[in-house]
Amino acid sequence: MRADRLVSLVLLLRQRGRLSATALARELEVSTRTVLRDIEALSAAGVPVYAERGRRGGFALLPGFQTELTGLNHDEALALLVAGSRRGAQAFGLGSALASAMLKVVDALPDSYRDTAAGVAERLLIDPQTDLLSRRLDADEVPNPVAAEVRRAVFAGHKLRIHYAAVDQAPKWRTVDPIGLVTVREQGYLLATRSGADRTYRLSRILAAEELAEPAQRPDRVDLDRAWQERGTRFRTGGDQVTVLVRVNPARREELVATALAVLHEEADADKLRLEVTFQDSRHAEWALWQLATDAEAVAPQWLRDALRASAVAVAKRYESP
Repeated sequence: MRADRLVSLVLLLRQRGRLSATALARELEVSTRTVLRDIEALSAAGVPVYAERGRRGGFALLPGFQTELTGLNHDEALALLVAGSRRGAQAFGLGSALASAMLKVVDALPDSYRDTAAGVAERLLIDPQTDLLSRRLDADEVPNPVAAEVRRAVFAGHKLRIHYAAVDQAPKWRTVDPIGLVTVREQGYLLATRSGADRTYRLSRILAAEELAEPAQRPDRVDLDRAWQERGTRFRTGGDQVTVLVRVNPARREELVATALAVLHEEADADKLRLEVTFQDSRHAEWALWQLATDAEAVAPQWLRDALRASAVAVAKRYESP
């Protein structure tokens, strides 16, 4: 919306001083022509913005143009800035709104807090995009129109019609009763019911969404944390899961546990650890053990040992000397 963009433009000038039309266009993700029109609108509305010509010129605000947020101490301001650094909002299509809100928070801070709080926030990194092994933690990308429609239905308590692409299935339209939204490791999920049965939908697989006028059939209050745990338990104990007995190098334990659905039992075994773990299916189990190479050994079942041996033989044959 243009009003939000005008506010963001003013806040950018407040916090960064003089900026060129090109720099403002890049920050606001619009054209320079749009920026110039917005500058004219602000001037007409009485906002003291002026232009400076020359190679180092640009647009700036007259000194003293500011607002102040009272009653916010340093630690409270820091908490807001750290919360704003988390990327979970992207999964719900709220990334741009969060960025705009953080601009407003920083701008409204008293002078005594603004520089120190922003500087301290730079020293904290929450949920980076890669781990120490440079493995990228990919966040879901959800189109803004889809995310906005889903949010509206969840908050208004209305039924929701979604065009959903389940794994290995053709996309289908279905009508659900939305309960809430959950984000886990930058992946967003819609918790809902369909014909009275619990359903969980990955937001990135919703191709289109439409909020309906009909009220959703759902309880007035919900404990999302408990609902998520219950669905996770059902997921881990249903379907085609397989249980595997593994001997693993203690240094690689966390990697194994991170890929498994659940750890059922664990004990020391000489210089190794002996774990009984479950995987989603046979392909999942084979993939997880293969990643650990000789640091892990599948003790049982036999079919998994045979599958890993066959893969190892195939790789060895590929790299035989001519």
